[in-house]
Amino acid sequence: MLDVRRLRLLHELKIRGTLAEVADAMKYSPSSVSQQLTLLEKEAGVELLRKSGRRVQLTPQAEILVEHAASLLATLEAAETDLAASLSSVTGTVRLAVFQSAALALMPDFLTSMRAEYPEVRVEMTQREPETALYETWARDFDLVVAEQYPGHAAPHHAGLDRATLTSDAIRLATPPVGLGGEAITSLADTASMPWVMEPHGAASRHWAEQACRSAGFEPDVRYETADLQAQIRLIESGNAVALMPDLVWTGRAKSVQLLDLDELPHRTIFTSTRKAGRIHPAILACREVLERVAAARS
Repeated sequence: MLDVRRLRLLHELKIRGTLAEVADAMKYSPSSVSQQLTLLEKEAGVELLRKSGRRVQLTPQAEILVEHAASLLATLEAAETDLAASLSSVTGTVRLAVFQSAALALMPDFLTSMRAEYPEVRVEMTQREPETALYETWARDFDLVVAEQYPGHAAPHHAGLDRATLTSDAIRLATPPVGLGGEAITSLADTASMPWVMEPHGAASRHWAEQACRSAGFEPDVRYETADLQAQIRLIESGNAVALMPDLVWTGRAKSVQLLDLDELPHRTIFTSTRKAGRIHPAILACREVLERVAAARS
């Protein structure tokens, strides 16, 4: 019989690409991973890995085993979920990935409520960009992710993940309180010659903001790049930049800049996602219920 733990290592190799990355994810040494996969080859009686430069490549037979390993892992997770659901108390660890503005707006009240209502659930929170976090949740690095989707910009879909809408918030043009250089700003087009601050390339917010500016008839002068929205706000407050900001960033703080509505009043969608095999785990259900309550209060 094939060893399930070794099958998981093969599955991880398919996901992560190198033995070193598998070792890092699974907390093994690379030599240990290599030895276990060699034993799996002997168990299977076929070649599973071939050298390709400094990397290894999966054979067609390995790809077959990877598909079955994915099904086995989902079945095992479903079994753990059913076992947890049979208990009278909600326990366990939930590894949660969340992007910055949601972390600032939702996490303090969420964690306080979880500690009070579900003291036996341990929540481990990590800040991640949504695109990365969705992939890592699919790859079993996280159990639950809070992600975002901008208008006309689909967030990545991964087979085996579900999706539940949490809330939505408006996106507005944020400008200094008195305008840059004394200029009156009444629309997005008025910022054509002004310096912008945006998130780095690759972020959904950056792509959406650039498209919005181009639709308004200009290419934005992006002089400043930072993923830290608090830093973006400081640049706008001090009169050094303009930006497109979602309303959630103002949770718990005064609006210190001028906020102008955009045409069509665009909103981004904030949602949670988890693996379908574990979505009815009591700890996951508890986290989602509390997150929904906190998000509703913020809305």
